[in-house]
Amino acid sequence: MTQQTPALSPTLMIQGTASDVGKSLLVTALCRILTNDGYRVAPFKSQNMSNNSHVTPDGKEIGRAQAVQADACRIPATTDMNPILLKPTGERRAQVVVHGKPLRDYDAVEYRTNYLPTAGKFVREALDRLRATHDVVVMEGAGSPAEVNLRDRDIVNMRAAAWGDAPVVLVADIDRGGVFASIVGTMVILRPEERERVKGFIINKFRGDPSLLTDGLTWLENETGKPVLGVVPMLPHVGLEDEDAASLDRKLRSHANPTRELDIAVLRLPRVSNFTDVDALAGEPDVSVRYVARVEELGAPDAIVIPGTKNTLLDLAALKDRGFDTAVQRYAAAGGRVVGICGGFQMLGLTLRDPHGVESQEAPTQRMDGLGLLPSDTAFAREKRTVRVAGTFAGWPGATPTAPALPIEGYEIHMGETSFRAPVQALFRFDDGTSDGAAANDGRVWGTYVHGIFDNDGFRRSWLDMLRADRGLLPLESGYRHRETRETAFDRLAEHVRAHVDMEAIYAMIGIRKGGGTS
Repeated sequence: MTQQTPALSPTLMIQGTASDVGKSLLVTALCRILTNDGYRVAPFKSQNMSNNSHVTPDGKEIGRAQAVQADACRIPATTDMNPILLKPTGERRAQVVVHGKPLRDYDAVEYRTNYLPTAGKFVREALDRLRATHDVVVMEGAGSPAEVNLRDRDIVNMRAAAWGDAPVVLVADIDRGGVFASIVGTMVILRPEERERVKGFIINKFRGDPSLLTDGLTWLENETGKPVLGVVPMLPHVGLEDEDAASLDRKLRSHANPTRELDIAVLRLPRVSNFTDVDALAGEPDVSVRYVARVEELGAPDAIVIPGTKNTLLDLAALKDRGFDTAVQRYAAAGGRVVGICGGFQMLGLTLRDPHGVESQEAPTQRMDGLGLLPSDTAFAREKRTVRVAGTFAGWPGATPTAPALPIEGYEIHMGETSFRAPVQALFRFDDGTSDGAAANDGRVWGTYVHGIFDNDGFRRSWLDMLRADRGLLPLESGYRHRETRETAFDRLAEHVRAHVDMEAIYAMIGIRKGGGTS
């Protein structure tokens, strides 16, 4: 009996005139709109460059944006949604993660010359698997499709659109200026068959009176022969994670609020990764979160957070060059509270070693002294640990454990193995019998490998209330629920886009209709 190949579902692709024009959020919005309208939807981005990553339920690593988009679809994330993840380790090198597992580090020329020609096969296979098991796949491009120097090795823009037979919507950011030139310029550079695949435009991040755009939109449609499908106003405080550090400056301006009672300073590492770990802190009504790049900006915060990094040795060296090592040590010695997450946790220890050259190819040394705030040593291993974890908070050293125990969950992504020279109390005990974290000075200094630790409402609020007690403030019943707020943010974003984009035209180009079924 001949086995039939399953029919492949329709697709839609969002491409942009440049990076950071809002592609990821528009894909997220469309994923939630189509999901709310009754379709089984999956996101897809063949290649993502970001140090903001996520661990799937089966312990694989993908770009954070695709995990957010999967949440918008209300489905678990898989590596098929982002088969290639590039994690920059230096100016011209990146770790290449293929289907959730590190392959090796490449420099830009070597990757383009030696690896990209072989990558198309499994990218197409991943896309086909998604199309075979979902009603619609919403695809996302990267950067701009008009980069003529990258065209012959493209696996993420127009070639990917052709593999998925996807109609393309081109998005431009009006907030950065030159929106009409960016759209027309992109269309001119595209090949004729690529221009034909573009079915319309979305102008994103608009501020002001839309009537002022009327003449320009008419000109654009006449000039290109393509419709403007929507003008989406800027949506402040979206409340969802960003894809990468390209949007970090804008995001941090919204996090800093000097009128709030608690001031948390996050050290801005040059190679910061998973900076979304502090998003939930910024959601609390009494907390202002600010990133500091210079010692002079540190001030006297209620706590310092050292976040994750793609290269702990290089970023520790950068902190020392800026004088942050002495500043943090003095702050901790005076009773200040310091938190390290993943790479930041490693920096809190006594030594860091890289016996296998995992991180030190671009670092000045294979051994470096840490900040000396925890009695720990870290050695970098060849294998990366990527795993989701769940368990309970074990309590601070010397304190009475909370009753009932506070539940926690999150994920780990690291290549370091940390050991301790003196007994320490683990902070988190996981359901599989393992544990994580360490604290000193009655919990004033602590670190963990768990990304997303502050997403846990009970633990986050208990730690913040300790900071409040330091200042003589009463505990706060904030009512902020991170996951519920995030779910509300998905629907808010979706309704915002639905209100300003011609969804009937979107449905028509996909070949589906609201309520289910193909047209």
